[in-house]
Amino acid sequence: MKAGVATDGSPSSATLRRHRSRNAVLALLVGGCGAGVFSCHRPAPTPTPQPTAPPKALVPTSPSSDGKRIRIALIAKSTSNPSYLSAKLGAEDKARELAETWKRPIEIDWMTPPQDDAQLQAQRILQAVNERVDAILISSSDDSHVAAAINDAVSRGVEVMTFDSDAPSSKRFSFCGVDNKKLGRQVIQELVQVLPRKASVAILVGSRDTSGLQRAAGALEEAASHRDIKIVGTFFHPETATDAVAEVLRVRAAFPKVTGWAFLGGWPLYTKTLLTDFLPPDGKAPKHHVVSVNALPPQLAYVEKGIAPVLLAQPTYLWGAVGVQAIVDRLITHKTVPEIIPMELFRVTQANLGNWARQLRQWGFGDVPDEYLKLPSPN
Repeated sequence: MKAGVATDGSPSSATLRRHRSRNAVLALLVGGCGAGVFSCHRPAPTPTPQPTAPPKALVPTSPSSDGKRIRIALIAKSTSNPSYLSAKLGAEDKARELAETWKRPIEIDWMTPPQDDAQLQAQRILQAVNERVDAILISSSDDSHVAAAINDAVSRGVEVMTFDSDAPSSKRFSFCGVDNKKLGRQVIQELVQVLPRKASVAILVGSRDTSGLQRAAGALEEAASHRDIKIVGTFFHPETATDAVAEVLRVRAAFPKVTGWAFLGGWPLYTKTLLTDFLPPDGKAPKHHVVSVNALPPQLAYVEKGIAPVLLAQPTYLWGAVGVQAIVDRLITHKTVPEIIPMELFRVTQANLGNWARQLRQWGFGDVPDEYLKLPSPN
């Protein structure tokens, strides 16, 4: 599916206002904590949106007279992951903006596999090269599987950039995303703040891909410095909400003393199943405490109920927006793009839940519950 962008005239005032607003937020998110409404903890910024269908007339029928068409293949890990769909939206929005700026067509070719599959990603890279794309923006499922395909693409004149999950052994020119090892450490740091001493903790990672293994390593390193908690194990599962919840329930049955949960991927909170399973029937404070990566709309109920005192929201929308900006900078202006473009995290709690909900809506999420949008801002 293609979602490109181009304009032949000057943008409308509404479009300019929209882009100015988004650019201001982008600068805050990539640049640091600043004076934003969200509290910062070590890393600091991120957003995430629910992708909406792009306008139908985005792909031009022919290049404009002002410049050659640019085609960027976007290859995330899976089409079923809402985080990558928000990256797609960010890429499309940034392509639309830059097409207006440079007066030339820019296309985003969505070439993501339906499920996490490194070999299929490598095939999609080859397909993109054969279809004569100008650049590839990819979240690597496994460095060892995709590095050779990336190197082949670069040798054939295609620029390659990674996001979220890097392929550091490849010849990609840049990576944008959070430090996954630091993210794993931060999840444990947050969790120990809300657990009683001697609590048992389970670490759920997701799949055994590059970013998952890095997060797990960071979490285990941090846990080793906290002798007042006990790690019962590190658990992997296919990255679907159903598989994630099934693994949580399996671990809970095998280790009934576990009350602390470090979710290094947000999959278990994408359904409401654990809301009833983790909340006591008498309505008292939950005995289970979760700190999880991501803060997408389905996960916000866990913050409201106190099951997840902290969610660490990744900059999923910016994966696409910043990636496309860097690629266009390299292709058009030949700017020097940093090898690593670090991104930060938003720390989402009950105190700033309303602000975060409104941020999600601003970035395009259509399924943010109205009750969260109405929550007041913190003083």
